[in-house]
Amino acid sequence: MSSPAPNDAPNNAERSEVDRAAATLALQDAVEAGDLDGASAAIAGGADLEVRGDGGRTPLVVATKSRQTALAVRLLEAGADPNAQDNMQDSAFLYAGAEGLDEILTATLEHGADVASTNRFGGTALIPASEHGHVSTVEILIAAGVPLDHVNNLGWTALHEAIVLGTGSADHVRVVRALLDAGADPTLPDGNGVAPRDLAISHGYANIVAELDRADRN
Repeated sequence: MSSPAPNDAPNNAERSEVDRAAATLALQDAVEAGDLDGASAAIAGGADLEVRGDGGRTPLVVATKSRQTALAVRLLEAGADPNAQDNMQDSAFLYAGAEGLDEILTATLEHGADVASTNRFGGTALIPASEHGHVSTVEILIAAGVPLDHVNNLGWTALHEAIVLGTGSADHVRVVRALLDAGADPTLPDGNGVAPRDLAISHGYANIVAELDRADRN
């Protein structure tokens, strides 16, 4: 007959917690190293997908900010929260939108991203995407239903930022066209009461002025 286990032996629940803690640490290490196989093994071992590391970043935010697309998608497929924000109020969804990381962005939308969520500037993902001239990203966000005329803490919409912080490039013209075609208000003034057309004129962006005039006639 076997002897009973000593009283200080870990029970199943305690062993499970130890195993999960080890898997969680392994997940953080794997994401930092860009190790997809290691991350997958840690996920299978029950790692906490929402553990916070430096800067309050979850593994998904770390993967997104380091542009590790396969890792980010794997984490989303495993149930990682696309809306979890770090200390800078960046989520995987918001950061992917701002930086034009379309594959990660699409995956966050497929896994429940909040299209109305806002960053530390009080802006939606559409606003910095427009500023940076990420045409395909802007199209994805418009199709997903991100509010077109949301005003951030600076008093700017996506249309305003495409003009004021853009360069007047061909891509910025295409962004302006996409926003207007989707229904963005071509007359809505910025926080200083300046209309988009006047902003475009002041920057010398004749092609954007033409797009605004076209929209105003329609």
